[in-house]
Amino acid sequence: MLGLALSGGGARGIAHLGVLAALDELQLPIGHLAGVSSGAIAGAFYASGVPPREILRLFQEVSLAQLTRISLSRYGLLRIDGVGKLMEQHLGPDCTFEQLRLPLTLVATDIAEGTSVHFSTGPLIPPLLASSAVPVLYRPVVYQGRHLVDGGLLNNLPVEALLGKPGLQVVGVHCNPPHREARITTLRGLIERTLNLAVGANTVVSKQQCRFLIEPPELGTYRMTQYKRAPELFDIGYRYTMSKAPELEALLHDT
Repeated sequence: MLGLALSGGGARGIAHLGVLAALDELQLPIGHLAGVSSGAIAGAFYASGVPPREILRLFQEVSLAQLTRISLSRYGLLRIDGVGKLMEQHLGPDCTFEQLRLPLTLVATDIAEGTSVHFSTGPLIPPLLASSAVPVLYRPVVYQGRHLVDGGLLNNLPVEALLGKPGLQVVGVHCNPPHREARITTLRGLIERTLNLAVGANTVVSKQQCRFLIEPPELGTYRMTQYKRAPELFDIGYRYTMSKAPELEALLHDT
């Protein structure tokens, strides 16, 4: 079975849904999911049994303004209360990891300790919000005595959550491919490029630990905030994965 590590990447994480839709169509079995940030959100919905195209529809129907609200906290500008409500609406307010259709591991960052923290048991919503809380932009999520932020800060491709599990072929799904010809013309572009390079650097070893890597190069031309281009991003993930069908099928037969 496949073990999928789903990276963060803002809007580009929508490509994860296309990847999952392709794997479903190819009838390739998934045994475990691990995710950070947007990969955590995609993984949680999928692991709960929501089809990828339905997840895409849900997020197309809401705006960023509906998902966040101004906080004026010293820790961040926004709170992700709306994200939590959307999750609770479709996953249930008391949803736990144990209730999911597939095993799932979510990774967040303990901002005080400077360490990655794994969650795979107990309540689902708090770790899910924590894994998606981009530092400075969002307030940290306080859970189990920790101040937690986006897992991608230290570990944007959480393959170690899958390594050593019997019967799993580890596949990394990375939606932040390097864009070698990026043009930086604005301050926002500079900040986004800096974050992308910094986060990308912590995936080098993780990529080497994968049996197979799904990393659609087209995603490198999209910004992390281009949520309105969701159908395109979904299609990129879907088409790229379908193009790798022979290698993925061979991977499952490689014992």
